[in-house]
Amino acid sequence: MSVETLTFGCRLNAYESEVMRAAALEAGTANALIVNTCAVTAEAVRQAKQAIRKARRDNPGRQIIVTGCAAQTSPRDFADMAEVDLVIGNADKMKAESYAPIAFGVPLNDKVQVNDIMSVRETAGHLIEGMDGRARAFVQVQNGCDHRCTFCIIPYGRGPSRSVPMGAVVDQMKKLVANGYRELVLTGVDITSYGADLPGQPSLGKLVQAILRHIPDLPRLRISSIDSIEADDALYDALASDRRLMPHLHLSLQSGDDMILKRMKRRHLRADTLEFVAKVRALRPDIVFGADIIAGFPTETDEMFENSLKIVSEADLTYLHVFPYSAREGTPAARMPQVPRRVAKERAAKLRALGDLQYSAFCQSRIGQMETVLVEHDGLGRTEQFVPIAVPGHGPGELVAVRATGVSASGLVGEPIRTAA
Repeated sequence: MSVETLTFGCRLNAYESEVMRAAALEAGTANALIVNTCAVTAEAVRQAKQAIRKARRDNPGRQIIVTGCAAQTSPRDFADMAEVDLVIGNADKMKAESYAPIAFGVPLNDKVQVNDIMSVRETAGHLIEGMDGRARAFVQVQNGCDHRCTFCIIPYGRGPSRSVPMGAVVDQMKKLVANGYRELVLTGVDITSYGADLPGQPSLGKLVQAILRHIPDLPRLRISSIDSIEADDALYDALASDRRLMPHLHLSLQSGDDMILKRMKRRHLRADTLEFVAKVRALRPDIVFGADIIAGFPTETDEMFENSLKIVSEADLTYLHVFPYSAREGTPAARMPQVPRRVAKERAAKLRALGDLQYSAFCQSRIGQMETVLVEHDGLGRTEQFVPIAVPGHGPGELVAVRATGVSASGLVGEPIRTAA
């Protein structure tokens, strides 16, 4: 008997699933599946429900626990599914006591165990020993969001922004490094808002500097998606001064058109993004950028969409995470004049095609270059810029110096030169 997790959505969810599994086992849970849902799009919710039904068909005797952002925002939708035994809110999903009803067979008056996420004011630094079979581990430093982008349901799933104290973050990362992890990824819902709720209000950049200073044996530190308008001087200094901070940032861009950005209630304009990437490239010439872009946001015209296409090349973005706009009930954008779904999908396809060209061009530019590769599994690893690369003959956790010799379907092919560390 075991506890398994099925995770949808972001990197933070992947981290939290590991913590939830440990909490459920601590409570004595056995033969259970925890489904960690995502609420970003209606499609993500549909996929979660489909997976729940399949899981019940495949294993009728296993108990199914549903949690995550979709469970927080629409708990009754999941509780009404006959396949679901328990629905736990985001505030309680990483507490062992939340799984006690399942572990001890306690009858429930209501399958829904979801509290008011907006009342939560603290985020604990959950210590994990690592993620099974991975050379890279994610570390939660922040949760929740205080902003109200008009398209986004996530603040109502995650609650207000709250940060893990700096000392707890450093302690957890030291433990992961001691357990053999070679790359750690800072993750959260809105990590550039880190520290605003802590004494002294330390910034994300200050946290990064503290990690690099106090954990000298950490080979690689990576930052997940950031809001570039909140980048601080300490973060710029860290990027410029310490090569262990990986040259790869993913931007919460969303659009390249100023009017759409205003209607989204984003806090940046296209000029801010272009200024940011130029400033960072001047400090760290080898850096690459990814970006989230929504296609077909309400009121988006062809001309507005062209501005999103243009910013991809103007900012020289390498990785695009594109999705057609998905209306989320209760958000202001859902009440705006909608772009036809067909048009949104067509625009998303154009952006993805452009993203494929950008990524291919970057891979071609790396042929013949030396890469330091962290091997993850089965002779496959990632470069510092996060490009997948085949490195036959090396195992998980090895850092290998590689010369890129060609391009594969997913990234690069490399020829090991020597062990880098």
